[in-house]
Amino acid sequence: MRCSSCQHTNSRVLESRSAESGQSIRRRRECLKCQHRFTTYERIEFVPITVIKRDGKRESFDRSKLVRGLVRACEKTGLSSGQLETLAEEIEAQLQGRSLRELASSEIGELVLLHLRPLSEVAYVRFASVYRQFRGIRDFVDTLNHLQNPLKEAEATENQPDVDAGALDSDKVDRQSPASCATPN
Repeated sequence: MRCSSCQHTNSRVLESRSAESGQSIRRRRECLKCQHRFTTYERIEFVPITVIKRDGKRESFDRSKLVRGLVRACEKTGLSSGQLETLAEEIEAQLQGRSLRELASSEIGELVLLHLRPLSEVAYVRFASVYRQFRGIRDFVDTLNHLQNPLKEAEATENQPDVDAGALDSDKVDRQSPASCATPN
């Protein structure tokens, strides 16, 4: 490591500590020639990810674009900027963990929706409306219905009566109960 003052290449490490939530190591160094002290950071070198856009153009993955999209979707939802940064880090880590270095922008969008859904339904719908290019109210209604389906299916499963094979007489089973009328989608 070159000294930031005299450019000498030999230095000694005075102190090392984890930085940026464990994503890097901060080192305090001292030049062996001029005794100037300086700080260096050691980070994992990420292999660039190429994003294939809808129109077929290719561009490098830009984490700041991801964060901007999350901020817009999550305005006034109560999610803090720290939560959004953590979410962006998680998504980027998942992308870096893949063996493929090229991926479609749609894969990133679906990954964002997967992470937003449990955090905020409002943010989920906002992000989906831009990402999926909603054209009208029908698209919003379909998305809202999609959000509610897992809830309806869970309720239907909980409300179904325990019926054994011998109790399938028509007078013993309420065939008009909401649970028995639910249709899975």
